[in-house]
This record gives sequence, structure tokens and C-alpha cells, in this order.
Amino acid sequence: MPEIRVTPLGAGQDVGRSCILVSIAGKNVMLDCGMHMGFNDDRRFPDFSYITRSGRLTDFLDCVIISHFHLDHCGALPYFSEMVGYDGPIYMTHPTQAICPILLEDYRKIAVDKKGEANFFTSQMIKDCMKKVVAVHLHQTVQVDDELEIKAYYAGHVLGAAMFQIKVGSESVVYTGDYNMTPDRHLGAAWIDRCRPNLLITESTYATTIRDSKRCRERDFLKKVHEAVERGGKVLIPVFALGRAQELCILLETFWERMNLKAPIYFSTGLTEKANHYYKLFITWTNQKIRKTFVQRNMFEFKHIKAFDRAFADNPGPMVVFATPGMLHAGQSLQIFRKWAGNEKNMVIMPGYCVQGTVGHKILSGQRKLEMEGRQVLEVKMQVEYMSFSAHADAKGIMQLVGQVEPEGVLLVHGEAKKMEFLKQKIEQELRVSCYMPANGETVTLPTSPSIPVGISLGLLKREMAQGLLPDAKKPRLLHGTLIMKDSNFRLVSSEQALKELGLAEHQLRFTCRVHLHDPRKEQETALRVYSHLKRWAPRSFWLGLGRSGARGGSHCASRQRPQGPLRAAPSRWVRDCGVHPHPGCCPLRGPRHQGAAGVLDLPG
Repeated sequence: MPEIRVTPLGAGQDVGRSCILVSIAGKNVMLDCGMHMGFNDDRRFPDFSYITRSGRLTDFLDCVIISHFHLDHCGALPYFSEMVGYDGPIYMTHPTQAICPILLEDYRKIAVDKKGEANFFTSQMIKDCMKKVVAVHLHQTVQVDDELEIKAYYAGHVLGAAMFQIKVGSESVVYTGDYNMTPDRHLGAAWIDRCRPNLLITESTYATTIRDSKRCRERDFLKKVHEAVERGGKVLIPVFALGRAQELCILLETFWERMNLKAPIYFSTGLTEKANHYYKLFITWTNQKIRKTFVQRNMFEFKHIKAFDRAFADNPGPMVVFATPGMLHAGQSLQIFRKWAGNEKNMVIMPGYCVQGTVGHKILSGQRKLEMEGRQVLEVKMQVEYMSFSAHADAKGIMQLVGQVEPEGVLLVHGEAKKMEFLKQKIEQELRVSCYMPANGETVTLPTSPSIPVGISLGLLKREMAQGLLPDAKKPRLLHGTLIMKDSNFRLVSSEQALKELGLAEHQLRFTCRVHLHDPRKEQETALRVYSHLKRWAPRSFWLGLGRSGARGGSHCASRQRPQGPLRAAPSRWVRDCGVHPHPGCCPLRGPRHQGAAGVLDLPG
């Protein structure tokens, strides 16, 4: 029996290092190739030895698909292609192709130039890796080879994020990557066809969370920032370069304009310009409001938000700073945090999910004494706030997507084990769909039922619709027709059309059965009574007439085509109603036949 096998090499009961290996109908596809922000050793990259113990990776893998540019989904790509050795195609959208190498280079600079790490990919490796990329458009069906095809769908989340459908013959898998089911200030909501795949592989970052009103969150965020600035404090907002950063910048820009506030707002140097460039270049990926107003006013050209210089961190007075990266695990955001952490007037607002092991996760867990590099202990006195502006789907959004796609099975990745377990039960109970949550290195095998597509002729559909029965997409519908196979293609057509196409003439097969009746009357009288009764029940078109009588032992015999409707179900009822009683031994429904006077009725069977 055909089957689909899925093995997470990363993001199995964990967030970060997304990398899922899928085997479908003899094809092997790797979904994402990310790094883990909670580790600084070999554990930060997936263990690619699971793929194959011997031979080249290119011989085993048919393709690699990258869902979006976040490092936990693409951070290991140059390592995988240039250092481990993969020469096959890598598929991603055009915005991801443009932004991915910039973030990879920033990541390399922090790891190699600042931390001095060895055994890391170089700038040239990033360039060589990107040469293997094949960019795809949304809703474009791409043939990887003669059998394997992929198709991208809009995922929201960040600029260029996409869900992918992987299809081989009649078997298919949908991989969501990270997605958001609600639109925000600069991106639309995720959208996908009702493609009914064999398996849906979905993220589950917020598996147990149902977010409150977006407007309430925005109001609380602005209130907290305003209060901190009013008391003379500094506000640090760690963000990733593209996505949530633009969302919050638009929000603060509008608020500063409305309230006429004077405290400066800064953004990490260079990132504002880069973001502005890419949002201009890929304006079609933004939401409808941004596209409509873009000609008159570019929403990403900010009046109140300026480029940040490191020297500004020591300036007296209030300020708001957006700094990267978003989990306080390295870079400028961590440097500023160390400077400001000791002042209780200051505030850090964490607007998104933080992976376990990062400084962001530690302070959100309540730790106020942190061991930093060189065994220095940092005491955190500044106010710590968590406000979810995450661009991930919450539990309600995940359930909504599963209901929309209508898969045969669901597999959860990119989430914490306990939260996954809760969502797994919810999906199985409410949606009646099998759900899986494998750990890293664990393989899930799903048997698939081969399905054969059959085309239905328009004439046959029209005839069914003429009966007044409206089709229901969720219920199977019985169609009567003739199945024709030609050149390995199947079609269901009406019997008349089939005869015409095949050049055949219609013919009939007729069957008879015999019913014995016991009646003391003369055979002609008996035949007339049976005839008048059947005539009353059966339409004229069903009749072929009565047959000749039998002369054996006073028995009577009549013959006709088997009537339809109520007559077909209860032959004994016709007999009782016309006053003729079946002999108990002669009626086929009453046991073994024996000798005796009987009337005989021949009925087509």
C-alpha cells in the first residue's frame, strides 16, 4: 500500500531549527532548513545524517523548499548546501530570495566576526547557495520533475512567506511554514485552496493561545510606551528586521503624530532603508490598504522614526528604540539591553515568541539575574513586558486552516510538546481528523488510499441536476452512468452517450421467476383476478401480458415483466390482496417445494 513518511529533523516538539523530511510516492523533499537560536554549538543546525548515511544528498533529495526568510527556517541553508553538500534545486518565493541572503550575512557577521566562531559558512558560500535557488510565484504550479509538482500559497506572516503544496500523482502534502490567519497593518491574511491533501503539516507555536482583540493589544502597547516615556524612561523593543518591526513602526508613527510627542524613536541603522526598498519592490505582497495608498504616500517613510547610532544609547532622557534581533540572543538589541537593564525607569517590550535558551525567554520566565558571557551577572531592574504582536496563527486560526483545507491527517510541528498535545486532542475531537506530533528524528508513516480521478460528462451532470437534487460538497453523491477507460483516462457518461461513442446497439436481458399459487377457482377466473390486481398496481409500460396457463394438476400459470416500485418489494402482497393464497410449500419464500395443486405465476427476476 502507498504511504507518506514524515521525519522532523528540527521543529519536532520544539520551536526553531525548522527542517522536515517528507517522502511521498518515492520522492523525497526537505521542507525548510533553519537554525536554532537557543544554541551556539553543533545543535544549532539540524542533524542531516538522518537523511542518508551513505552517498550524496543530491541523489537522495529531489528538492528543498524554504517557506520564508526567518533564520529559524533558512539559517542552515548555506551550511547544508555548501558544507554538507547539496547541489539540487532550492525553491522559495521572490521576496524570500531577495531578503534571505541579507539576513544570512548578518547572522554570519555576528557568529564569525563578533563571536569568532569557526566551522561556519562564509560570504561566498551564501552567494553560491543562492545560485541554486529557483524563485516561484504564488499559485504557480512548478514541475520539479515529470512526477513531482509544487504550488505556493500566500501565508501572511512576513513579506514573501508562503505555504506549499507538494503533489505526486494523486497524493499530496501541504506544508504551512509560519502563517497568520488575521490581516495586520501591512500584510494580508493567509489563504489557500480547499485542496484536501493526504496530510497537512502545520506550525503550532501558539497551540493553546486565543488572542484578544488586536485593537485592545495595540491600545495597551501604546499606553505602556507612552507611560514609560512620560516618566523619563527608555523603551527597548527587540524585533526582527522585517515584519513585526514595520507593523509596530506604523503604529507608533501614527500615535506620535496624533499625540504630538517629541521623544525620539530610533530603528537599527540601515534596516529601515532596506525594509523600505523591499516593501516598494514587492508591494503586491502587502495588504490592500498599503497598495491603495502607496502612490500618494509611502507608509514606510517615517517622519518620527530615525536611524539609530550606538552612541545614542547613552543619551539622557526618554527614547524608544527598535533593535534587532527579536529574542535578545545577540546583536544590537542585546547590547542595548545590557546598558539599560539596571534602571527601573526603563522598559523592554517583547512583542513576539522567544525560543528557550535565549535571554528574551529567560526574562519572560521571571529571571532577574542573568549570567552573561565571561560569567558576568546582569541584574535586571527594568520593567519587562510581553505583548503578543506575533505574526503566527493562534489556536483558533490553526483550527480555521485545518477546517478550510480539509486534510485526511494533520501533523504538528514548530511548537512546544505540552501545547501540541492539547491542540492534537482538540483537532481529533472537534474535526474528526487524525493528528500526529513527532519529536525530532521520529518518523510518522501514513498509509494512503490510491484514488483514481474520473471525469464526468456535462450531459450526465445536467440530467442529475434536472432531478432537482442540489449537490452537497460534504456528502457523497451517487451517479448512474457508464464508465469508459481510454488512454488510461476514466470518464463517466450516460449509457446513451456510451453506446453512441462505442458504436453499439442497445439490447435487453430479461429474467423470470416462478410463484406457485393454490386456488380452487377455474384457471381463467384466477388469471383475471391476478391480472386486474397487478394492472391496478403496475404502470402499463411494465406489462408484457399474461402467459399461457399450465395444465398440470389444476395449477395456474401467468407470466409478466417484474414490476417496479411497491410490487417489487412484496410479491406476496399482490397475491393476498386478490384473494389467492400461496401454497405454504410452493412459495419460494416459504420453504421447500412439495406436491399439490397450485397456481403458478412467472415473473421476470
